[in-house]
Amino acid sequence: MNAAAIVVTVVGSLLTLVGVSFTARATTRAAQATARANTAAAQAAAEPNQRAADLAAFQVIRSDMQEEIEELRTETRSMRSLVRSFAGYVLDLTTQMRQHGIEPPAPPARVDEYNRTGV
Repeated sequence: MNAAAIVVTVVGSLLTLVGVSFTARATTRAAQATARANTAAAQAAAEPNQRAADLAAFQVIRSDMQEEIEELRTETRSMRSLVRSFAGYVLDLTTQMRQHGIEPPAPPARVDEYNRTGV
C-alpha cells in the first residue's frame, strides 16, 4: 500500500468516527426531544381527566354539605318551635301564678329579650 492510500484510509476512518459521533449526539438529542414531547402530551391528555376527577370530588363534597345544611335547617326549625311552645307554656304558668296571688320571679335577661323581640 502506498502512502496516499494509507492517508486516505486514515482520513476516511477519522471522518467516519466524527460522523458517528455527530449521529450519536443527534440521536440522543432527538430522543430527549421526543421524551419531552411525550411528557407534554401525557400531561395535556391527563388534564381533562384530572378536571373531571376534581369536579366529581367537588360534587360529592357539595352534596354532603347540602345534606348537612338541610339537617341543620330542620333542627333549627324544630328548636324554634320548641322555644315558642315553651315560651307559651311559661306564659300560661306565669298567668296562673298571678291569678293565685303569687308573683313569679323576673325572667333572665335573655328570656326578657326573646319576649320583646321574638328572637
